[in-house]
Amino acid sequence: MSQALENSEHALLEVYSRDPANARRLVSRLYNTTVMPDLDFSESAAEVIFLAVPDDAIADVIEKMVLPENVILVHTSGTKSLEELDRLVQIYSDVPVETGVFYPLQTFSRERALDFLEIPICVEAHNAQTEQILVDLAKTLSDVVYLVSSEERKVLHLAAVFACNFTNYLLAESKMILDTASLDFAMLRPLIRETYQKALAADDPRLVQTGPAKRRDTDTMQNHQLFLIDNHPHLLKIYQNISQGIGEV
Repeated sequence: MSQALENSEHALLEVYSRDPANARRLVSRLYNTTVMPDLDFSESAAEVIFLAVPDDAIADVIEKMVLPENVILVHTSGTKSLEELDRLVQIYSDVPVETGVFYPLQTFSRERALDFLEIPICVEAHNAQTEQILVDLAKTLSDVVYLVSSEERKVLHLAAVFACNFTNYLLAESKMILDTASLDFAMLRPLIRETYQKALAADDPRLVQTGPAKRRDTDTMQNHQLFLIDNHPHLLKIYQNISQGIGEV
């Protein structure tokens, strides 16, 4: 997001990380950004400060922050409410601060370059002026900007866990199953590609569901489960629960 902001001609003034090496690595990719030695931003000229930290670190970071007056402090969390951010600011900030949410709905890995124009950005704020500033900022990064409440964002994040994190876990487990028989995971790539393309093209992915559970092919499913019992017993309940869900549709 830092590089996307800079590419959109926003000036990134300072970066702080609990791991200084991470801050230096990021700054090395930016134009003229300072690595902060601590969380004292009281002299910063920044208009917006981003909290891009794990959810369970937000409270600890805000407790240690010294903020400039009237800055907009936003977090990028999919689950933490705006009210939680407000409460922490009220407890720990000695100056008036505006708060908001700036949540890019995407999975991020350091080695993967992404086109931010396609990434939905979910914005939330308590007052119209702050909301408009964040919406305008989001629109410089993405063509897909939504006003989303804290409760709606929690639902989005849960759906994203199923769509992204769980499916990636299942792909990793499918590779492990193949490894058992020294088979190449590349054999599945066309199938995986078609599965996702077909699901994305459909109005409802349920309409394009295939497989033995959908066909109620009990003999095949029994053979699968016997294999899992012998080789990957930790996957048996997952297989049974998902198959049951598919069969009930």
